[in-house]
Amino acid sequence: HLFTYLPVGDVAYRVNLASAAYGALAVGVVFGAGYLLSRRVVAAAVAAVAFGLGGAIWSQSVIAEVYTMNALLISLTLVSLLLWRDRERDRYLLLAAFLCGLCLTHHLTSGLLLPASLLFVGLVNWRRLLEWRLMLKSAGLFFLGLTPYLYLPIRSWMDAPMDANNPSNFERFWYVVSGGNLTGSFFAYGPAKLPERLLFYWGHLTDNLNPILIMVALTGAALMVARDRPVGLLLGFLYLGWAFYSIENAIPDVNLYFIPTYLVLCLWTAVGLGALLTEVEHLTSRFSRTTRRVALGLLCVALLVIPLIGVRETSAANDMSGANLGREQVDAVAEKTAPNATILHHRSSMWYLALVERRRQDLTLVDPYLHNTKVEYADIVWPADIDLATTNRRYGTNDFSGVTSARIAAKKGPVYLLTSSYIPEPARYEAFGFKVVEVEKDILYRLIPKN
Repeated sequence: HLFTYLPVGDVAYRVNLASAAYGALAVGVVFGAGYLLSRRVVAAAVAAVAFGLGGAIWSQSVIAEVYTMNALLISLTLVSLLLWRDRERDRYLLLAAFLCGLCLTHHLTSGLLLPASLLFVGLVNWRRLLEWRLMLKSAGLFFLGLTPYLYLPIRSWMDAPMDANNPSNFERFWYVVSGGNLTGSFFAYGPAKLPERLLFYWGHLTDNLNPILIMVALTGAALMVARDRPVGLLLGFLYLGWAFYSIENAIPDVNLYFIPTYLVLCLWTAVGLGALLTEVEHLTSRFSRTTRRVALGLLCVALLVIPLIGVRETSAANDMSGANLGREQVDAVAEKTAPNATILHHRSSMWYLALVERRRQDLTLVDPYLHNTKVEYADIVWPADIDLATTNRRYGTNDFSGVTSARIAAKKGPVYLLTSSYIPEPARYEAFGFKVVEVEKDILYRLIPKN
């Protein structure tokens, strides 16, 4: 929200910029965590750069999404735990407890940090878990971190213009925070599908991390378990938990759930590279000081180049500088539609037009396409504070072709179709008694009843 007050661009640009800022901060914190684990600046830098230049995290750093902040909060929690272990100051453990709660409010998968943190504390010094004052403070700060959840019912009670799933009572609140509309996709694949899903994960992994660094990461993981059992099991628990949850999930963009596993792999990379640099120092110790410096310098340069391999292709794949469709849609509808018209659309920028820019609030926005019939989505019709059954009856939104909605809307005024990949070709409506007139090329069409 604070980014919306920046004096640059429009509101949409500022919110997109927030994701970029969180992504950059996450890379910085990954560097810090990598340094705490390896005590090597170059090793930590390679790990951080490799994470930041991964296609998945890059793709989420240029749009308004949750994944970069999730990476930031996860890495901050891990750094807090590592500092607590290294410096033996309870304030870092208390900070980690608060961050565990805050992470959970941001993304449900981050809930794995809580058992992982308890495991880590127990492995470092199990007696600390018996110190009731420390545990009481930790529990209090954990619940303090959960307070953003309170925003959901409070905002719902304030008659919010977008009230998705209506979290105004405990049942609806729990439905929202537990991901109730997505639970059918959890653990969707049985044991027979596991090899296929592992190959699916491997394909995405190699798209995001250089195979050389993956091998280094696996070496680093083995070294962590052998030399630093608490951290080794902490990171191993998180990696396996996030990986299993993701590969067993059937949602369309599950590849984005892999991002925390990439973060862990990059930390293992820092460990592996740190061990490599130490070994090279040992092997060159019998040479002159100048020779050692040259050898290590060349090795460091070579290591820093590895995560840069393929960066041009990754940049091109995630270049959003020309992605102006949202703005073109908003301007086309705002400037080229008749007063009091109905716009048929699917999850478009029309809510932004009406509620953020506060333009064309005379329009009726109807989304009859592919919505989940079991969930009272807020973006089916606007303005209409009614339940799903009434929405279907009044606006024909239970006909996913959009034809019924178009016929009902045409009885009261002009009807327009805002195209997207989810919506049937505009010409298809001609078979149902509409004349289709292009208003803005490949963006906006008017549907006129032939009779």
